[in-house]
Amino acid sequence: MRTMFARKGKYDRPMDKIAMLSEILKQNPEDAFARYGLAMAYAAEGRVEDALREFAETIERSPEYVPAYQMSAQELLKAGRADETRARLVAGIAACERTGNTHAASEMQAMLDELA
Repeated sequence: MRTMFARKGKYDRPMDKIAMLSEILKQNPEDAFARYGLAMAYAAEGRVEDALREFAETIERSPEYVPAYQMSAQELLKAGRADETRARLVAGIAACERTGNTHAASEMQAMLDELA
């Protein structure tokens, strides 16, 4: 049974999200939800390159996982990497077409249009 608590001195504290998700990925590297969550946790901490690496790994392992395209495009845009943002949005829209996710496709198209 997996626990979400790590011993710290004489008190139990919740294991931080990055450590917990990293542990899950050690056991199952193909877990797209955990990998996406790790990318989001890195992004929340301002660890942009770590976040982008995990988003890219999510896309590589699970090319139909649409949220990874959208959120990584947002991180790329914040980092001022417009060309990479465009490429990620185009790839994300293609993934949306494959999966029938019209809502995410329209959001990514709007982002793409703003970049033009």
